[in-house]
Amino acid sequence: MTGSMFKSANFSGKFIKPDKKTQHIAVFLGNIIAVVLILIWGKEPGIKEITGTVLVVATFYIILFFFLLQFRQEVLSVVLKTFFILLAILTFLIITRIVSGLAAGNIIFLVPFAIIPVIIRTFYDARLALFILLITIMLAGFMVEEPFIFILMSFISGMVAIFTLTNNFRKSRLLFTSLMVIISNTVLYSAVLLMWKVTDIQFDPYDFLMLAGNGFLILLSYPLILLFEQEFLLVSDTTLLKLADINQPLLRKLAVEAPGSFQHSLQVANLAEEAARTIGANVHLVRAGELYHDIGKIARPTFFIEYQVDGLSPHDKMDPRDSAKIITSHVKNGMVLAKNYKIPAPVIDFIRTHHGTTIAYFFYKKFTDLYPEEVNRESLFAYPGPKPFSKETAIVMMADAVEASSRSLHSYTEENISDLVERIIYLQEQDGQFANVPITFRDMSDIKSAFKKRLTNIYHARIVYPERT
Repeated sequence: MTGSMFKSANFSGKFIKPDKKTQHIAVFLGNIIAVVLILIWGKEPGIKEITGTVLVVATFYIILFFFLLQFRQEVLSVVLKTFFILLAILTFLIITRIVSGLAAGNIIFLVPFAIIPVIIRTFYDARLALFILLITIMLAGFMVEEPFIFILMSFISGMVAIFTLTNNFRKSRLLFTSLMVIISNTVLYSAVLLMWKVTDIQFDPYDFLMLAGNGFLILLSYPLILLFEQEFLLVSDTTLLKLADINQPLLRKLAVEAPGSFQHSLQVANLAEEAARTIGANVHLVRAGELYHDIGKIARPTFFIEYQVDGLSPHDKMDPRDSAKIITSHVKNGMVLAKNYKIPAPVIDFIRTHHGTTIAYFFYKKFTDLYPEEVNRESLFAYPGPKPFSKETAIVMMADAVEASSRSLHSYTEENISDLVERIIYLQEQDGQFANVPITFRDMSDIKSAFKKRLTNIYHARIVYPERT
């Protein structure tokens, strides 16, 4: 990953920060103007045509904005990620304008619009991939001679690409997707010819050659994905799988220098992964983020409860404010360490958000007991934040707190586990930690159910075997 990625890492957080709103407005307005110019290029439009074009293009982009606001707020939280989405649309519209100006038959069939859902799905999900594809081909439809056939062919090829790709992106899978797009394009175009030209069917080999080229050009997605990973704060599932390998240097360092935190991270990763799978979140991102979320404890491991034995703690002789400063600093230490090891920004986001803006309550309570007259003391014990801003970061925050608290239970009955999960997540909700997360009540219910089931399986009652004599 490039160093520039980490300069922008602090942009991820709340939905659009005030100092970033101007940049987002500029990006959207710039793209709207660019698309309008592309659509009227080569024409002599009047005021009415320009006004209509502006309104149509603006409508598409307003709809796109509200779609991202509703379903993908983490994209809007980072200007570079927003620009990536808009750049994908703009690039293919420019290509369409250039190709549509050529007189070489149906050369528009050669443009591989299926690359759009391939790339978007690699970094996000099928829903966003389909939405971006629809916006792009509908805008491009204003520039081609037969918009219905163009939109139909592009839509179907894009859908085939979405259905045939898996989350685990590989070259072999992309080749399979390419072949399936070629087959689907050929069959669909033949069907359209049969439907429209019943009495005089003429299959032009040139058109089918264009459709075949369209499918093979999808293979360009692979180098493009590698490029976008480096430049746009994005990370593919293939990269996440590599990062989640416990033999990665930073994870090995955690295992050797802070084994208690490493074991805790493994347990929380299993817990969070189950919840992510239940609600359809990015399982690979959750697992990678969870494995790295506590790496900051490498700096001073003995100050954390995982390493304190016989009830002895270095905090016993310390001022609660100093203790809290050490504990909360593991977030900042983790971010620095992750950047030094070139961990991608989306994974670093889990380090930053896994405690949100909560307070180190144990030391806060100890301080209030010692100094009851003190006021405005919460800020002394608060984590730096930001709060979670995606389903994935929210799941990790919940799983981290639930797993840590579960170790304090005296008896692991289903009722005790259920009460613990409900209480921990309720307190986080009441503290406003999920205010920036696009998550539903049903998602929350499913996440809690997954936690309860997993914890019950972990702490299930064991048969007490008699001793051998």
